[in-house]
Amino acid sequence: MRGIRSLNNFSKRCYAAARRSEALTEPFSNLKLTNAAPLSPQHVQVSKLPNGLVIASLENYSPLSSVSVFVKAGSRYESMENQGVSHVLRLAANLTTKGASSFKICRSVEAMGGSLNVTTSRETMVYTADCLRDDIDSLLEFLVNVTTAQEFRQWEVDELTSRVKIDKALAQQSPQIGVIEKLHEAAYKNALSNSLYCPDYMVGRISSEQLHSFVEENFTTARMALVGLGVKHSVLRQVGEGLLSVRSGAGAPVAKAVYRGGELRVQNNDDLVHSLVVTEGGVTGSAEANAFSVLQRILGAGPHVKRGSSLSSKLSQGIAKATTQPFDATAFSASYSDSGLFGVYTVSQTDSAREVIKAAMAQVRGVAEGSVSEAEITRAK
Repeated sequence: MRGIRSLNNFSKRCYAAARRSEALTEPFSNLKLTNAAPLSPQHVQVSKLPNGLVIASLENYSPLSSVSVFVKAGSRYESMENQGVSHVLRLAANLTTKGASSFKICRSVEAMGGSLNVTTSRETMVYTADCLRDDIDSLLEFLVNVTTAQEFRQWEVDELTSRVKIDKALAQQSPQIGVIEKLHEAAYKNALSNSLYCPDYMVGRISSEQLHSFVEENFTTARMALVGLGVKHSVLRQVGEGLLSVRSGAGAPVAKAVYRGGELRVQNNDDLVHSLVVTEGGVTGSAEANAFSVLQRILGAGPHVKRGSSLSSKLSQGIAKATTQPFDATAFSASYSDSGLFGVYTVSQTDSAREVIKAAMAQVRGVAEGSVSEAEITRAK
């Protein structure tokens, strides 16, 4: 077999070598180009159904289609009794549904060459399906199944415990995730203080009944949005009016986030200090949130790279004058439906942490006092 394989490779190389001496224009000599009219560009179409479901689409005539179901079902909607249920629900997206088994979902999506992913934040859970345009109808069927027809068989839910532990272990290895988790715990008194990950005391204790209850309360049409890219708006409307109308209504009431501020420190043996100093920011969609987004770019929104574009950021310039030690600094911004956070995130050596944090805050204070030019604002926009 090894000899045959080497002969195959040898013959291919010979063909390639022989082809070099010939012109490459023969196959195109009789080619006639068609004068097909270009497709007219489409604008974003948004509609809201009587059941409260929001549908948005952009037909860009791409051979690939992407459809997402956004649900207001993040960790902020958890109660004290079901802490971590959104984390388990994210991992349970590939379990058996009323319309298809987990094996069928996996093999069918794989056969299409598509993907079905789930991501979560503190406010939303997003189910995203990507595939070729010709297979969008079939993939939408599975997307609807995993969002509205969950079964949560107890033995399958129990098997998720090991995946929850692995997911938590990977998150704990990232200092960035740990700092952001502690930030929300310190900044808020309720709702947004809930972690994105299942707490240790709830690992293996989330039951099928708790998952069903959480879905019934939060997966309602008034709290969902269907968004498509590379798909006709009429197709999404048909899905929304038919299959996604199973659960209608406003869902359970939502507790408003209460910002309180505070300080949390986690001691370890690491040589690097990760710090986040923030204040309350703007609400999503507000003019204040837009202003904070521009301010984030002015201060510097990317990692510090030697001789990179980050050198033009005010944070990098100010901190570089205060210390010769290596550092990383970026502006932090997070907006939610009823609150927000804005500040600076720094990473530095232990012995230079004080100077780095003070220099970063000095740059924020300078911008607040007006030390920013119109050119910097324009560039940030």
